[in-house]
Amino acid sequence: MRSTKNSATLACLLTLPLAACTVGPDYVRPQAALSDEFKEIKGWKQAQPRDSGLPGKWWEIYGDPLLNSLAEQVAGANQSVMQAEAQYRQAQHLVQSAQSSLLPVATLTGTFNRFKAATGQNVAVAGVRNLFGQAVGIAWEPDLWGQVRRQLEANTDSAQASAATLHGLILSSQAALADNYFQLRTLDAQKALLEETIAAFAKTLEITKNRYAVGVAAKADVVQAETQLETVRAQAIDLGVQRAKLEHAIAVLIGKSPAELALAPAPLNSQPPGIPVNLPSELLERRPDIAAAERQIAAANAQIGVAKAAYYPTLNLGGTNGFQSGDPGNLFTMARRYWSLGPAGLALTLFDGGAKNAQYKQAIDAYDASVAAYRQTVLTGFQEVEDNLAALRILEQETQVQDKAVANAKQALALTNNQYQAGTVSYLNVMTAQTAALANQQTAVQLLGQRLSASVQLVKALGGGWNETLLPTADQAGGERKWTDYLILPLVE
Repeated sequence: MRSTKNSATLACLLTLPLAACTVGPDYVRPQAALSDEFKEIKGWKQAQPRDSGLPGKWWEIYGDPLLNSLAEQVAGANQSVMQAEAQYRQAQHLVQSAQSSLLPVATLTGTFNRFKAATGQNVAVAGVRNLFGQAVGIAWEPDLWGQVRRQLEANTDSAQASAATLHGLILSSQAALADNYFQLRTLDAQKALLEETIAAFAKTLEITKNRYAVGVAAKADVVQAETQLETVRAQAIDLGVQRAKLEHAIAVLIGKSPAELALAPAPLNSQPPGIPVNLPSELLERRPDIAAAERQIAAANAQIGVAKAAYYPTLNLGGTNGFQSGDPGNLFTMARRYWSLGPAGLALTLFDGGAKNAQYKQAIDAYDASVAAYRQTVLTGFQEVEDNLAALRILEQETQVQDKAVANAKQALALTNNQYQAGTVSYLNVMTAQTAALANQQTAVQLLGQRLSASVQLVKALGGGWNETLLPTADQAGGERKWTDYLILPLVE
């Protein structure tokens, strides 16, 4: 009979969660301002097929093996990425902590008392006595109003946001590396151009000296030629400052000390590749920062439910099963066993000075702030795509014009050199033509570097090869748990 009553009591306790409800608003993804097409897409050369999106290893579209090798190292070695990965694991453990709050807490207690009964009391045994005890206690607060479930929901959403932030940091670090790499190669191309110019200017100086020696050129022509040569040599040396900084930055991005990385000079052979650009609405699913902002809204929405559940009463249940005896030798016998159900309590806050009202309003305000942050992130994402589409289109137009300017400047320099050697023009004309040719060639190299950098920034603005399907699901957000994770055991690493 007693067993039947105990079973009925246990069954009633276990059905409490089934009758519980979840207060607070259910999440609905807020709307964001969208356009049907990007404004700057007109004239854009699409990669084919358009709907394929960027590959996961997007840097491979540039066809540079060294860049591929460097970019591969970012995810596993960049220390900022390692920090974000640890923060994601921290968020996963917060999910596990919230999951544990749905379960009862069991405690094991061992006691020893030594006492002497007061004189005159009706006790079976007088004098000093020992009392040994051991008991298992169960305490549980049923989640009647969904406060714990809403907290679990919030922690899950936050873990997903943390995962998106991690992916965003990997993307931005890889983009920074590619950008720095192309800037470095642009400097290498500038250095190669200046070295060619130095050789040409040295040859011109030799010709000028010979002309001066035979009396057909002035001493001023020689001095001007020497000045021009040394000026270009100084420019070539100066490039080393910025190149060193870029090389150091690349080393740090792959988790190395600057002393551990040396990149030999190499020509700038890459050209801006065709990049698939999809609809603005698809950008919401492809940028990890937008996904992180959206998951933060979901977390803030769940926190409203947590704050609302605090208005309702809480139910606490407990029970104990144990043994007591004055003799430890017969402690664990049925005769020494005892049990109790309780204490069970229902608590409702009647007055708190408006604290719960303030907390509830604060949760709503936090939700509103997260919605605004999400919409701003979306707008910023659209702006970055538009900016770099425009930059690539305009820079390509500028390159076409600049290529003609380079060809004309080279032709003018060749004609002027012939005229100078024939004695029909002064050395000033040669200097002017040389300066124009060098400046136009430098501009052409800079334009190629700018176009490559803009293409990298466009890739980043489009989310790289990321998409929303790479986010952990609600089940995955808490990470994998072994059965030992549910027990209180010393952690042995």
